[in-house]
Amino acid sequence: MHLVIFGWIYVVLMMAVSEANSTQGTLLGAFFTFVLYGVLPLSIVVYLMNTPARRAKRQASTLPPSQSSSAASALPADAPDGSGLTARDALPAERKEP
Repeated sequence: MHLVIFGWIYVVLMMAVSEANSTQGTLLGAFFTFVLYGVLPLSIVVYLMNTPARRAKRQASTLPPSQSSSAASALPADAPDGSGLTARDALPAERKEP
C-alpha cells in the first residue's frame, strides 16, 4: 500500500512542478493541483484502506465484561492464562463405566 501512496504523490508532485514551470501556469495553480489531485484524494483513500486496522484496534482495546468485584478478587492472580480468571471446566467430567 505504501508503494502506491508514494507513487501517486510522486506523479502529482510532477504534475504540480509541470504546472509551475509552464508558460501559462502559476504557483497558485501548482499548489491547487497538488492539494486537489494529491493530498485530498489520497487522504480519503488512506482513511478508507485503514478502516479494518482501526476496527481491529478498537476491538482489541475493549475489555471483556467484568465479573463482580468480590468474585474477581477471590481468584488467584496466577491463573494459567495470566488473566486472573480461572478456566471453565478445567477438569474433565467424570465418566461412568458402562
